Amino acid sequence: MSIWSAEIKELGKLYESIKGQSPELEKELVQLTKFDDPNVILLYSRRCLEVIITKLCECELKRPRGTEPLKGIIDKLHKERKVPDHIATSMHGLNDLSTYGTHPKDFDPEQVKPVLVNLDIVIKWYLKYIGRNVIVKTNKELNPTVEKEIDEPSNDLIKPKKNYVIITAGILIIAAIIFVPGLFRRDAIQRFRSASDKITVAVLPFQNMTNDTTWNVWQYVIQTNIITFLSNNHEELIVRQSELINKMLQDKGLPGYNPVTSSAINSLTEKIDADVFISGSINISDSTLRMNAQLVDVGTEDVLKSFQIDGTVDKKFSLIDSLKSLLRNFLVISKLAKEFSPDFQRLTSVTSPEAFRYFTSAQIAFNDRNWHSAGELYKKAVDLDSNFTYAYVMLSMACLNQGIYTEAKKYAVCATNRKDQMPYIQRLMADWINTYCFATPQEAVSFAKQLLEIDDQSPNYHFILGMAYLDMNQYDKAIPEYEKALELFDKWALKPSYAGTYSHLGYAYHMTGQFKKEKALYSKMERDFPDNADLLEGQAVIALTEKDTAAANRFIEKLKSVRKDLSWTEARIITNLAGIYMQAGNLDRAEYLYRQALLSEPEKPSRLNNLARFLIDTDRNLKEGLELVEIALQLTPDDYELLDTKGWGLYKLNKYNEAFDILQKSWDSRIQNAVYNHEAFQHLESAKKAAAVRMRMLP
Repeated sequence: MSIWSAEIKELGKLYESIKGQSPELEKELVQLTKFDDPNVILLYSRRCLEVIITKLCECELKRPRGTEPLKGIIDKLHKERKVPDHIATSMHGLNDLSTYGTHPKDFDPEQVKPVLVNLDIVIKWYLKYIGRNVIVKTNKELNPTVEKEIDEPSNDLIKPKKNYVIITAGILIIAAIIFVPGLFRRDAIQRFRSASDKITVAVLPFQNMTNDTTWNVWQYVIQTNIITFLSNNHEELIVRQSELINKMLQDKGLPGYNPVTSSAINSLTEKIDADVFISGSINISDSTLRMNAQLVDVGTEDVLKSFQIDGTVDKKFSLIDSLKSLLRNFLVISKLAKEFSPDFQRLTSVTSPEAFRYFTSAQIAFNDRNWHSAGELYKKAVDLDSNFTYAYVMLSMACLNQGIYTEAKKYAVCATNRKDQMPYIQRLMADWINTYCFATPQEAVSFAKQLLEIDDQSPNYHFILGMAYLDMNQYDKAIPEYEKALELFDKWALKPSYAGTYSHLGYAYHMTGQFKKEKALYSKMERDFPDNADLLEGQAVIALTEKDTAAANRFIEKLKSVRKDLSWTEARIITNLAGIYMQAGNLDRAEYLYRQALLSEPEKPSRLNNLARFLIDTDRNLKEGLELVEIALQLTPDDYELLDTKGWGLYKLNKYNEAFDILQKSWDSRIQNAVYNHEAFQHLESAKKAAAVRMRMLP
C-alpha cells in the first residue's frame, strides 16, 4: 500500500461528489485515482489545478487562460482577492511540487502526499465556489431584479458543455500535429475541446443591407439553405433549426424582416446552447451582389472566421452554394482537428474535409509505423486538395521511412514549389523537409530555431529541433527540447498527437544513462499510447537493462504480436529484437538473433549487412563481418549501405586509404540516391583524417 493511499481515497470521495458539476475536473480526477505511479499522480494533480485555474481566470479575471504560467495567474487571483489566502497558499504548493510530474525529474515520492493534501483542500473550496455561484445564477433567473452581490461566473463554469524518430540508416521520422490557418484561437479550441464531440452551430437570418425590401425574403432563404446543408454533416455538427432561432428573435421584439441588432444577438447568445453562430449580410453595389458571413464564438463573441462571396444577381443561388460550402468545410475541418494540439494551426492549409479525413487516417497509420498505408492515404489527401502543403511534407516523410528516396525528394519539391502561396511559417516547414531530403541536420536546426523565434510555445517546433539534435547524436541538446514539448502538452492538458514525443525522449534518456527517467517516461507514455510499438520497444530495452527478464519477455511477446498484425516477416521481427538486445547491452543474444534472421533469409543483402555491421561495430569479429559484406556486395555491388559497412571494417583494420576510397564512393552514392546519414558521415570523416595522417607519415 502506498504512503498516499488515504489521500487518494479522500479524492475518490470528492470525485463522487463532483459528478455533473465540472466535467473537465471530473475527467482528470478519475484518472488520478486510477494510478499508483508518483509521476502520473503528480501530472494529473497538476491537470486538476489547471482546470480550476482556467475557469477562475475566465470567470474572475474575465479573460482566457492563455499561456501565462500558473504561478502568475494564482498571484493575480490572490492579489485581486478572488481566492482566500489559505487557498492561494495551497495552490502555490500544489503548483510547485506537481511540476516534477510534468516530465521525469528526480524527486522524493513522499512529496506526492502534500500535493494530494493541497489538491483536496483546493477542490473542496472549488466545489463550494461552484455551488455558491450556481445559487446566484438561479436566483437571478427567477428574479431579474436581484442585485449582483457576488461576481457571476461565466456559463462555462456553471453549465457543463456538451513517429517516432528512429535511427535506422540515419532516417528520421516525424509525425505531425495538424490545424488550419485562421482556425479558432487557443482559448476557443480549449473550450470546444471540453465540449461534446460535435460542434453545435446556430445560423441567424442574414441582414438585408440593400435598402430594397424585395430582398427581405432572402434573409431567410440563405439561412434555411445553410442550415439544411450543414445538417447533412451530422457526424461532425449539430445545427439548431431556424424555427428555434427565429422564434427567439421574435420574442426579442424582432418580427418579420427587421434587421437583427447587436444587442439582440448578445441577448440571444445567452440562451443558445451552441458553440458558434453564423451571421451575415446581403449587399448590392451596381450589378455586384455580395454575401458576407461570420463565424462567431458564442462564449467570447470573437469572430473566428469571415467569408465574402461576390457575383451577379442572377447567380444568387450559386453564390449561396459557394458560401455554404465554405462554411461547411471550415466547420467540419475544425471539428476533425479538435483532437490535435492548438500550436499547429498556422502550419497547414486545407479546404477539403475529405482531404483532411484522409490526412487524419494517414496520421494514425504513420503513428503505427505503417508507412505504406500512410503514404497511400497522404496521396489521396493531396489528390483532393493539391494545395494541402503539409500533406506533401508528411508524404515525403512516409517515403523516407520506406527508403523510397526518389519519391521522398519529389514530394519535398512539391511542397517547396508551393512556397509562393504559403504564409511565412509554412514556407519554413517546406524548407525544413527539404533539409532532410537534400541537406544536413545542421540546417534543420537553423529552420527549427527560426520557427521557435516566432512561437516558443509550440510543442511541434521544440520537437523538430530535438529531432535534428538527435540525428547528430547530440543527446544533451535534444533532451531539453523534447522535455519542453511534453511540458507544453501537459500545460494545455492535451495528449500528444504522436508517440514519438515520448519515444524520442526515452531513447535520448537511455543513450545518456538516465534509466530512472526513461522508465518513468514510459509509465506516462503507456497512459496515452498503450501497446504502441515504440513504447513496447522502449519498455523491453529498459527491462533488459535492469535485468528484469520476466518483464522484458512480456513486452517482447506483445511487440511480436503488434509486428505480426502489421504483416512483418519473421526475419524482420527477429532483426528488430536483435536491435533491442543490442541497445540493452546484451550482445550475445543480439548476435544470436542476427544470425537467426540471416538463416531465415540467407540470400537477402540486408540480413547479411545487419550481421556484418553488428560484428564490425562491436569488434566481435572484423574478419567475418567483412566476409559477409563481400557476399552481399556480390548481389548488389553498388549498394551504399554495404559499401559503408565494408569501408568501416577496413578502417578498423587500419587500412585507411582503402577505407577512405570505399567510404567516399558510398557517400557520393548515398547523397545522390538517398539522404544524409550522420553515422556514415562520421565514418567518412574518420577515414579521411586517418588517411591524411598516414600520408604525412610517409617518407
